[in-house]
Amino acid sequence: MTVRKNQAVLTADEKRRFVAALLELKRSGRYDDFVRTHNAFIMADTDSGERTGHRSPSFLPWHRRFLLDFEQALQSVDPSVALPYWDWSTDRTVRASLWAPDFLGGTGRSSDGRVMDGPFAAAGGAWPVNVRVDGRTFLRRSLGTGVRELPTRAEVESVLSIATYDMAPYNSASDGFRNHLEGWRGVNLHNRVHVWVGGQMATGVSPNDPVFWLHHAYVDKLWAEWQRRHPGAGYVPAAGTPDVVDLDETMKPWNDVRPADLLDHTRHYTFDV
Repeated sequence: MTVRKNQAVLTADEKRRFVAALLELKRSGRYDDFVRTHNAFIMADTDSGERTGHRSPSFLPWHRRFLLDFEQALQSVDPSVALPYWDWSTDRTVRASLWAPDFLGGTGRSSDGRVMDGPFAAAGGAWPVNVRVDGRTFLRRSLGTGVRELPTRAEVESVLSIATYDMAPYNSASDGFRNHLEGWRGVNLHNRVHVWVGGQMATGVSPNDPVFWLHHAYVDKLWAEWQRRHPGAGYVPAAGTPDVVDLDETMKPWNDVRPADLLDHTRHYTFDV
């Protein structure tokens, strides 16, 4: 069984293996396929039309399947690798261990956001940004510039206390746990983290930055924690809702998996805590 660990407790060897698997997926071209998929959905998902990956109830199961596919791709390179998660409510500064040169590298330079250290810096030549929103081919970050503060644990707790998964109109105007976690309402958790990292993370091609996977692994963990706290509050809508994915409808682009199939993460992996 795959165990997803807090990145703060990874050993040097676990970090090395994770980075090596990322670099191999990039070298083979498989990594960029994931970037293309994410960008296609974030561009297509709108409040007033069909929405699957974002701004909708299926935000959480869609990304759970997306992460599972990516984790399996990593494990095809190195079976020992699992996706770590970044608890940004605890590791909240630019000095946190995940930004060290032996792992993800740090923020970008002030002139253009170019990441200058770590295995994904352009100078190393192993991480060209091929799926992009402009002509810049290097990984960019601007930690703590777009928004100054990452979410606090108290803010996370306030969202975990919301007892309803989602509600009409099932978009970015909805109340409920999903939308408060996604960040269109309330204290803004998931969206705020994307903006705090900046660079490609603040765009539709956010998976260009490997921290995307650690961020979403933690979002996924928060969903699992919410499920434990509210066992009687399941995924909604159940059926008959236009433009969104109901409980037993299949999700694009896979067309073979429903939100109902992804409610129990323990069929695939567990968390260290």
